[in-house]
Amino acid sequence: MAHALSSNRLAQETSPYLQQHAHNPVDWYPWGPDALGRATAEQKPILVSIGYAACHWCHVMERESFEDAAVAAVMNQHFVCIKVDREERPDVDQVYMEALHAMGLQGGWPLNVFLTSEAKPFYGGTYFPKGNWVQLLENIGQAYAGEHRTELEQSAERFVEVIAKSELAKYGALNANAAQEADYSALQAIGVAPETGPAGVSDDEFKLLMYNLAAKFDPERGGLNRVPKFPMPSIWRFLLRAYAISGSQAVLDQTMLTLREMAWGGIYDQAHGGFARYSVDAEWLAPHFEKMLYDNGQLVSLYSEAYQLTQNELFREVVYDTVEFIRLELTNAEGGFYSSLDADSEGEEGKFYVFTKEELQDILGDEEPLFSAYYNCTALGNWEHGRNILHRRQSDEDFAAEHQLAPDVVPELVAGWKQKIMAVRATRVRPGLDDKILTGWNVLMLQGLTDAYRAFGEPEFLVVAERNAQFIQRNLRNGAGLFRTCKNGRASISGFLEDYALVIQAYISLYEVSFVESWLREAEALTEYVLANFFDPAETQFFYTDATAEALIARKKELMDNVIPSSNSVMAHNLHRLGRHLEHVRYADLAVAMLAQVRHLVVKEAQHLSNWAALYAALLRPGAEVAIIGPEAEVFREELSRRFLFDTVLAGTETRSELPLLKLLKPGAEGQTAVHVCRNRACLAPVYSVAEALAAL
Repeated sequence: MAHALSSNRLAQETSPYLQQHAHNPVDWYPWGPDALGRATAEQKPILVSIGYAACHWCHVMERESFEDAAVAAVMNQHFVCIKVDREERPDVDQVYMEALHAMGLQGGWPLNVFLTSEAKPFYGGTYFPKGNWVQLLENIGQAYAGEHRTELEQSAERFVEVIAKSELAKYGALNANAAQEADYSALQAIGVAPETGPAGVSDDEFKLLMYNLAAKFDPERGGLNRVPKFPMPSIWRFLLRAYAISGSQAVLDQTMLTLREMAWGGIYDQAHGGFARYSVDAEWLAPHFEKMLYDNGQLVSLYSEAYQLTQNELFREVVYDTVEFIRLELTNAEGGFYSSLDADSEGEEGKFYVFTKEELQDILGDEEPLFSAYYNCTALGNWEHGRNILHRRQSDEDFAAEHQLAPDVVPELVAGWKQKIMAVRATRVRPGLDDKILTGWNVLMLQGLTDAYRAFGEPEFLVVAERNAQFIQRNLRNGAGLFRTCKNGRASISGFLEDYALVIQAYISLYEVSFVESWLREAEALTEYVLANFFDPAETQFFYTDATAEALIARKKELMDNVIPSSNSVMAHNLHRLGRHLEHVRYADLAVAMLAQVRHLVVKEAQHLSNWAALYAALLRPGAEVAIIGPEAEVFREELSRRFLFDTVLAGTETRSELPLLKLLKPGAEGQTAVHVCRNRACLAPVYSVAEALAAL
């Protein structure tokens, strides 16, 4: 019998999340033909349970239900049971999460969905307490085996119809754009059409976009006015771009407020750097303690760009400390980045990170009162069980003034406190590590490192970035394409659009900070692969799955920007940038056409399409192409890169190059390094200093 097995089929999988369930008495299968074939052969319903390694409630449900032999017996009797790591198989997660929404239910993880033997969903939910879970299993199992099977199958067919509907149609983007174009044509008929640029972008519409987005802000503590609060880096990166083209102080102020409050909050690890996934409150105080690679990569980009605009020292500290956290905690020996650290240790959420007042007195002695004032720790605790989450409410300058300290003393004190806290943490049981390597997440960190290198010129950032890119080329290339994941040298699962789009984005950036042309050529080759294997000409967008991949009950497209920007919006940016680097009109025109399909939706719902909004801003106020040629190309590049250059593409070489932006250019008459600033396929006269180039920009 299945529950007597010491391990199940998940023991052979690379995913740490699946391996966590390898010794459950549940007869788990990984997603694949074996499980689906058995369900068809035996005409049994399927239970798909989806989660990820750092998911707190996934662990709770495992402890309560999946480790219980009696519960497992009910699951095994009635269902073919499949465990899915949503990080390895976002395509499966996407389809069945949408099924849950079609049922009118709130999504989340663990995601538990009941399917017919043809893998079509008819019921689902998230976390179920043990008693409710057993009752549900028995009710569904008996209904499917008895007279209600036909009803359940008919219900599943209706849900499949909803899931199969195109995203553009579902969100009304097609109808909305058509209606708006009709409005414009009516205005044109009477000679008063608004001025529009590529994809129909206009200043008036951009103002409406900003107005709609600003209505969602929390003006007190930053972020959006909702709980729980997620960092959502792409929203604030968009606002930096909106500020660059508008000069709006209100836009910059809201962004700086958000970045400061997050950096002072408990969502940021005050002792060691790195951000947790979200805050359960509006004050950024109590995090859901897991630390995800994808958040930290994007937040390194965000804080680096904010530093370029403001020179705020807090932002520099956040970048350096977060990169150091990644180096120490989430980097393997070959330069790949691991996926996440768990929220839990010793079965308790956050235990590794929090302290009682008594513990702090033991650790810090006479300095404890000052430490507790700085990090807002109390005898009652600011979290559960009298424990404290370290967080700040003041700048170092204000803290020094309040406590009558010399301003330069505070950073020294803080550095000493961090060492003592980290020494104690080193003796604690560590949170679990998800040590699989995900392609898309790795290159979000690679992108973060290139953005940090631009902002700070720190050589080590470029070294780590290039090492990671080489790791990907060695371990995650699948012929002309990409794998999704690897662990212990074993790559598996074909890449999804997210992986391709994010790799292309990072490789373009890596070229721009190194002028190593092979990265731009790799980006071009991968773009051609995506066009051949993912593009849907009917809707001018890209499918999420490769044409050669396993067919699910629906082939989806990802439009909405979430905690990771949507793969289609990233791909549109890539085409926009590569089209200019390579003077490839087809790419540039496709980027415009992609935005045109969702433009109306972007204006209305910018909080859900913020990376698309950044492309809107780029098409509204196009940046320049900057080409540097001559012996000082690298020095000039570094100096130019320190600035926040919105929508500017940067190319360069010390000698000569066949790249379109460079091949007709020459250094100055006496071998001087020349900078050519070009817009709309026309270049200004070359200049011979960075100051002159910046003036031209």
